[in-house]
Amino acid sequence: MHSANPVGKRVAADIPARAGIGLKPEHRADIMRSLPAVGWFEVHAENYMGAGGAPHRFLEWIRERYPLSVHGVGLSIGGAGPLNRPHLRRLKALMDRYEPALFSEHLAWSTHDGAYLNDLLPLPYTVETLAHVAAHVDEAQDALGRQILIENPSTYVAFEASELAETEFLSALARRTGCALLLDVNNVHVSSQNHGFDAGAYIRAFPAAHVREIHLAGFFEAWDSAGERFLIDAHDSPVRDAVWALYAHAIGRIGAVPSLIEWDNEIPPLGTLVAQAETADALAAAQEGLHDAHIA
Repeated sequence: MHSANPVGKRVAADIPARAGIGLKPEHRADIMRSLPAVGWFEVHAENYMGAGGAPHRFLEWIRERYPLSVHGVGLSIGGAGPLNRPHLRRLKALMDRYEPALFSEHLAWSTHDGAYLNDLLPLPYTVETLAHVAAHVDEAQDALGRQILIENPSTYVAFEASELAETEFLSALARRTGCALLLDVNNVHVSSQNHGFDAGAYIRAFPAAHVREIHLAGFFEAWDSAGERFLIDAHDSPVRDAVWALYAHAIGRIGAVPSLIEWDNEIPPLGTLVAQAETADALAAAQEGLHDAHIA
């Protein structure tokens, strides 16, 4: 059981280098009753942009007892147009209200002419795109008054116009803006299968010094009209063995960092998420020992 802090006294902002889970309203009663032994919780920013109500009361209860991370899906860092200033103001209010240890967004775009799309869409990795995305990251960090984490995407198409590898693009973005990175290991596996590259080599090329968080999730297998298999980053099932192996490889290189079990669809019982977090913690502990031995 997690040792709760006194009601009304917030825990320190720092998130431990342990596994956390996404906070789901379906689990409210179970969480309040059992205080699960997970390292932290993460929420999607857009679910808490209203002024009050039951979601905020529950999140305040969580924030008094656990460290918190916030993950955004609507900032459209890679969008061609300007960042949405009202959206940024709502994000700023949320950051000020809950003081999360981490805030992350995607290396993607999801808006066009003021309309929000249902997908996080990829970018061509060019020098011009890098300058554009860096300007948006700088603007967002200035508006929020904090460092943000940028997540590597899962992709289903590749751009012939790309001039940089994705890892090179992310490394340059972090150096130019001072942002940190969120390494989504499931996204690496999904993209590697869809595009035929070596996921292990991708992890070895990833700018490890900038990683502050890792995501883990399940994927969905599908087949196109030509009968070719491809993977979808579905967040609706347990982490697969191949992704666990890639996670162990990443921890062996990077060291232990806060790692999230993402499960946003077909929500399972709370115990299933806690068990996945325990698996992540066990793998990380084993690999951290190897990492420390290698550093020494």
